[in-house]
Amino acid sequence: MAARSKMLNVGFGNSVVAERVVAVISPASAPMKRLREEAKVNSRLIDATQGRRTRSIIITDSNHVILSAIQVETISQRMNADLLTRMEEKDPRY
Repeated sequence: MAARSKMLNVGFGNSVVAERVVAVISPASAPMKRLREEAKVNSRLIDATQGRRTRSIIITDSNHVILSAIQVETISQRMNADLLTRMEEKDPRY
């Protein structure tokens, strides 16, 4: 049986495959603004903010840049909870 991919909620009903996430970064710095512009020019930018303020930038292993209105800390907590769940499924002692 094939393993199912765990989805990470990035806000407003939008999800990303959790295993493909490389980084979750704050959008405030100048390098992140340049990264965002470069992704837009190269058609690798996905805006999942639904018109809200961007509070985190998610980088995937396919080099896509996803904008989210969810705080970096919240997305990190969701990823950690998912990791803990997967570890418990493999070994219930965790």
